[in-house]
Amino acid sequence: MQPETITITSTQAKLPVIGVGTFGSDHVSSEEMAHSVELALQIGYRNIDCASVYGNEREIGNVLKNCGIGRSDLWITSKVWNDSHGRKRVKESVKRSLKDLQLDYLDLYLVHWPFPNYHPPMCDVSSRSPDARPYIHEEYMETWSAMEDLVRDGLVRHIGTSNMSKAKLQLVLASCSIRPTVNEMELHPCFQQPQLLSFVTEQGIIPIGYSPLGSPHRPERDMTNEDVVDMEHPLVVELAKKHNCHPAAICLKWARGNGIVPIPQSTKERNLRSNFESIQNDPLTDEELALLREADCNNRLIKGQVFLWEEAESWHDLWDENGTIACPDRYKN
Repeated sequence: MQPETITITSTQAKLPVIGVGTFGSDHVSSEEMAHSVELALQIGYRNIDCASVYGNEREIGNVLKNCGIGRSDLWITSKVWNDSHGRKRVKESVKRSLKDLQLDYLDLYLVHWPFPNYHPPMCDVSSRSPDARPYIHEEYMETWSAMEDLVRDGLVRHIGTSNMSKAKLQLVLASCSIRPTVNEMELHPCFQQPQLLSFVTEQGIIPIGYSPLGSPHRPERDMTNEDVVDMEHPLVVELAKKHNCHPAAICLKWARGNGIVPIPQSTKERNLRSNFESIQNDPLTDEELALLREADCNNRLIKGQVFLWEEAESWHDLWDENGTIACPDRYKN
């Protein structure tokens, strides 16, 4: 069984409505993640969400090479990491990912975060890059222009944004030559981002939802005492009982019902299969989707503290919550 697809108008390409994530949350080995991708492909997944920073593209590439599935039937995403922004580095980054994944092209290439701030693997929440800086539109557009060149050169078929705010996206849309096909963003019942989600869909951009199950195994640096567990929310639990399924399935059905392409991650065959099947049948009704709006408590889980720059007051500065992009004067032209 293969999932339904979304047809991308500009290219007629088919994006499967569910994918599998490959971020190991600093505790899943590259070999284990590659095995998870192998299991996922056997189950029927055709949408694999990768990134250079995850450190497992080489192992996943071996799986893709030997899986026996035609290239045109796969949708493979990767992302340029924060230390590879800028025209020259973007092209170097995509070529490295293509080599590791053993592919001639990527279906989708994303700018992973909208600023060139990075952190070492397995760091804690106090880690800061000495070169960290806020979003600077001119610098981002230099990177985006390089992404556009990748499309023209045939190295990638679609490009997109990730971890963006509405304010940042508005600037990009006003400046770009090739519009983003997707925006990858954190989306789950307890963090629904209704304003950004509405803006994205109104612009004809496909929302891809990461952490669709509430990311229970996210790195410790992204955990705070205020966080809510989506799969324990009373409304999610109530609907799971009604549909005779696991609460995880309700989270994924919520995503599907709202036009979101979820990319859940698991290394267990049972969970991979359940996640895959949950969006294929027994959808939530309009009334149930409306009920789940009450679960939204603006509970952002991936806060991004490790990307803060010197003058930033808190992780809230990363997300432009008041509609204004935080950028101290010394960074402005």
